[in-house]
Amino acid sequence: MRRVSTVVANGIWMLSTLPQSAAFHLAVRNVEQAQRQRLLEILRQSANTEFGRRYDFASIRTTAEFQARLPLLQYEDYQPWLERVGDGQPEVLTAEPVLLLEPTSGSTAATKLIPYTASLKAEFQRAIAVWISDLFTHNPTLLGGQAYWSVSPVVRRDARTTGGIPIGFEEDGEYLGRWQHAMLNHILAVPSAVRWISEIESFRYVTLLFLLRSPSLRLISVWNPTFLSLLVACLAEWGPQLAADIAHGTLTTPTPLAEDIDAQLRRQNVPDTRRARELASIFQATTAPGERHARLWPRLRVISCWADAHAALYAQELARLFPQARIQGKGLLATEGFVSFPLEKKNGAALAVRSHFYEFLPPQESDTPPKLAHELIAGNQYAVALTTGGGLYRYQLHDQVEVTGFYGECPLLRFVGKANHIVDWFGEKLNAAHVSNIVTNVLGELTPEFWLLACERTLTPPAYTLFIQASQMADRQLRQLAANIETGLQENFHYRYCRELGQLAAVRAFRIAERAQERYLATCQARGQRAGDIKPAALHQADNWAQSFCGRWL
Repeated sequence: MRRVSTVVANGIWMLSTLPQSAAFHLAVRNVEQAQRQRLLEILRQSANTEFGRRYDFASIRTTAEFQARLPLLQYEDYQPWLERVGDGQPEVLTAEPVLLLEPTSGSTAATKLIPYTASLKAEFQRAIAVWISDLFTHNPTLLGGQAYWSVSPVVRRDARTTGGIPIGFEEDGEYLGRWQHAMLNHILAVPSAVRWISEIESFRYVTLLFLLRSPSLRLISVWNPTFLSLLVACLAEWGPQLAADIAHGTLTTPTPLAEDIDAQLRRQNVPDTRRARELASIFQATTAPGERHARLWPRLRVISCWADAHAALYAQELARLFPQARIQGKGLLATEGFVSFPLEKKNGAALAVRSHFYEFLPPQESDTPPKLAHELIAGNQYAVALTTGGGLYRYQLHDQVEVTGFYGECPLLRFVGKANHIVDWFGEKLNAAHVSNIVTNVLGELTPEFWLLACERTLTPPAYTLFIQASQMADRQLRQLAANIETGLQENFHYRYCRELGQLAAVRAFRIAERAQERYLATCQARGQRAGDIKPAALHQADNWAQSFCGRWL
């Protein structure tokens, strides 16, 4: 009966995506027209807002007029407006009410709050629908089983602005739409109540338990591939106990769960002795992770995750851990907007031309006007700017993409990295400006000869490390500096979540004995930088600096 309901739910979901898919495939025939129409719709909806009146949106008739009227903007330009939104003032950036503010990492502040309206959510859902339609069309076996979706970090309950606007989605399914989310309840292997488990080990334990209950698992969708690799690494230790819990309908989590969550999950963990025997046999017979995972989930076919830029290495590790599945790289989706989504059989992710209005900035060419979607050139790289129904206009994402080809007139894109200085090995999204502010404040009047913060991935688990030459400071002072920096970094919720997942350890200190600046310059040159291009860095994107400096760990 469960298989029938899963097939029906997947089928209904796929059918619901077909209108958006058809509209997209029509739009790729004339991207210039589709984008012009999208821009004018957004401006018309926002014409009577305070922001729209300031820039006279009502009189704009062409893309060129829009670009001439409004400069390219960054989050800091919007902060005064967003403070008023947070205070509850209506029609500041959008005519629609702001439903919530979604947090993401910032540069001058630890966290940016991005306004979400019904229009912005609809723009996200248009792109997701095309992706889902394409995914199911080319992988029809996915219709026959369950899926595991991990869309966003767990958000604390009841967080609100001074004006009463919620901060953060209540749960991940809100990205998909209300009734689509209801449909997902028949498809998901892991109950949505798991999102409320705040202790990470128990969160992992319960997640694994429900994944193990699902031999029909077909699709896994996560963001960072290390989220999944760290999750299944726990099977070596917990496997036998998980099988016992499935046999008896119990939950022996590493830490106790809240009573309401525990009761709800126990009701869904109906004793399944047959599956438990299968699991026990697999855990006893296999030790190689890839073989074990293939036997645990033999029908798993697709894992969707980040696979570009820094994530490529970890996506390759997932391919080794799950030999029965294919890794599908996600497109580019930011908190502020949806840029691209993967299409099967295409070399790159398709620009979501019906979601927002996009502009593309040639890197390091500040005098060159931004390009529009229909003007992009294959092989070139660009930084992305968005205009959305959420109230951000000509907003610079600082995400850099490369054009890998075209589908019709629609550009196919590959995420290259951040155009500004962001370090993001595991999803922590640390910005150099914000890190510099933290360390400067922590140092106060102390003046070390040299310092640099970088991720040392040779450690287990990896950790951001304060590399510091400070001959006048004692070891205990340096350790305290590292602890204070850790406190500051945890204000960034992406970094804090990586710490909670165990993807990163706390900040470490490495005392450099001598010649720090000289060794820094030599290492940068050895890594391909010209001497004239090397600048002092608060946060470095490269790792393995412990081998470059002469010193010791504290």
